[in-house]
Amino acid sequence: MTGNLLIIVLIISEQQLHTPMYFFLGNLSCLDSVTVCTILPKMLAGLLTDHGAISVQGCIAQFYFFASLAAVQCYLLAMMSYDRYLAICKPLHYVSLMNTKLCFCLSAGCWISGFIGMSIYIYLMSQLVFCGPKDIDHFFCDIAPVMKLSCEETKTAEFVTTVFSSFFTLPPFSLTMTSYILIIGNIMRIPSTIGKKKAFSTCSSHLIVVSIFYGTLVGVYVLPKTERLKALNKVLSVFYTLLTPFLNPLIYSLRNQEMKKALGKFLRNVSSPFQSREFGFKTAVIHVS
Repeated sequence: MTGNLLIIVLIISEQQLHTPMYFFLGNLSCLDSVTVCTILPKMLAGLLTDHGAISVQGCIAQFYFFASLAAVQCYLLAMMSYDRYLAICKPLHYVSLMNTKLCFCLSAGCWISGFIGMSIYIYLMSQLVFCGPKDIDHFFCDIAPVMKLSCEETKTAEFVTTVFSSFFTLPPFSLTMTSYILIIGNIMRIPSTIGKKKAFSTCSSHLIVVSIFYGTLVGVYVLPKTERLKALNKVLSVFYTLLTPFLNPLIYSLRNQEMKKALGKFLRNVSSPFQSREFGFKTAVIHVS
């Protein structure tokens, strides 16, 4: 939470970070903060109090916000890859193409499509009837362990899950991969080694985030649901629900020179009033003595 909120504050306060790339990064940090608040408090409460009960309505609400935010992140990562494609492959047209209006429209489209799409899905899932076991074999209300508790036939629900998962993962993943294939092809044509290294460094952070996020999603929602993979699915769920929001600030701050400079400037501005007061106090002490 501290890392993501600090990135948001830096992007808002520092004029040099008012660019499309950092605008989308601010959206990602905001999304990570909300995702953690959706799952982590209830999980920690259950671990600390040994009381992990949650109502059916609360379970559905938790999955709705988690699934919506996951869908938003899929499309947001795709928009970030498209932004990098324009910056590297279309540098002369970048400013005119990726203008302020387009950035806001793309960002709003990611958030609205994720929450509206999952509203339809949650309405269909809320029609399931639960009358059997009440223990979810998971650390949050994910769809697969919840459906196992239903008394009804769940083949239709599983088909709807596959359709929605495909809709919110395959198109953005395809756009992301296409963007980076074009980016890598363009980088390979750069004659200087320094130019290639600089171009790769601007995209490597995003590629790390995309690899972790999509790799774990595929492991949980695409691999067969067998008893042998049940424990693995829980571990992978930790990656995309908790570890990814934790790593994003570290990846984007430690591997980004502009972010480091902005952080140093921000810390100097914050500490300067305290330094001036300390200097004035020392002067007064010396004068009295």
